[in-house]
Amino acid sequence: MVLPLDPVIEKIIPLLPLREPATMTPQSCRDSLRALAEARKAVPPPPVDMARDIEVQGAAGKLAARLYRSGSGTAPTVIFFHGGGWVAGDLETHDRQARNLVIETGAVVISVDYRQPPETRFPGAFEDAFTAIRDVIARIGDFGGDLSRIGVAGDSAGGNLAATTALACRDAGIRLAGQLLVYPVTDAVGGYADASENAKFPSRAENAEGYFLTRATMQWFCGHYLADKAQGSDWRVSPLRAKTLAGVAPAVVTTAWFDPLRDEGHAYAKALHAAGVPVAYHTGEGLIHGYFGLGDASDAARAEAQRARADFRVLLERGV
Repeated sequence: MVLPLDPVIEKIIPLLPLREPATMTPQSCRDSLRALAEARKAVPPPPVDMARDIEVQGAAGKLAARLYRSGSGTAPTVIFFHGGGWVAGDLETHDRQARNLVIETGAVVISVDYRQPPETRFPGAFEDAFTAIRDVIARIGDFGGDLSRIGVAGDSAGGNLAATTALACRDAGIRLAGQLLVYPVTDAVGGYADASENAKFPSRAENAEGYFLTRATMQWFCGHYLADKAQGSDWRVSPLRAKTLAGVAPAVVTTAWFDPLRDEGHAYAKALHAAGVPVAYHTGEGLIHGYFGLGDASDAARAEAQRARADFRVLLERGV
């Protein structure tokens, strides 16, 4: 039986941003996500031993990044990509998510602030993300990591970047211990505006509006990220369309039941499994897109996120 919408989250939804794509601009989108993070400053962030701003190499120059860790000695290393529809989000909006990754996986976490559209359209974010991974790997000793325990993680558009760079790592002979894909974008063909493509994923109609992330907002995001709708079929933006998923790193995939992205995330988990990739899948019943950021308010959101991070920790500790 499917659980109803978590009552705590139901009360939070009217307070969340990004629900008016008809009037939203890239700057207002960024400002609203940053304001949401600022509003939580009274709540102390999860404590880690180190949170230090650094730089990593991107495809067109240096990128801002933040290094987190607790403890000393060699540890797994996770390169984390924030969500925000590729357009918004930054190191501050996802600071708490990065900290929780450190605390619950024991890993060193490097959060990467990739270039964003419309200033830099596809494949800029993907190229930055993959270049950053290669840079971190080249300097792994500087971060206290080892080559056998490297993972990628991200939420929403960041989950898309984690999934696509995991494929790129496979193709480049880079072995990852795991990937954590949190309600990821996996199929942007049609840009969420094509009825026949949307029909393949019933959640795009069932959860089109009313649960924070809307289908119209996803259409807006894709319209800014992709310069041409035809780019939606490129596996670097739609990993579900990759020719093969065989050999990609083991995955933890989470979705949220009341999320237009639910069914494409589930489809990706099933496609990974069919390709022989070990997958742990979490359905996020009763939850909405963005619930990894709602753990301070919702017990259900916190517990589901903790289960996913625990599975990811297993992959990182096992290594390659």
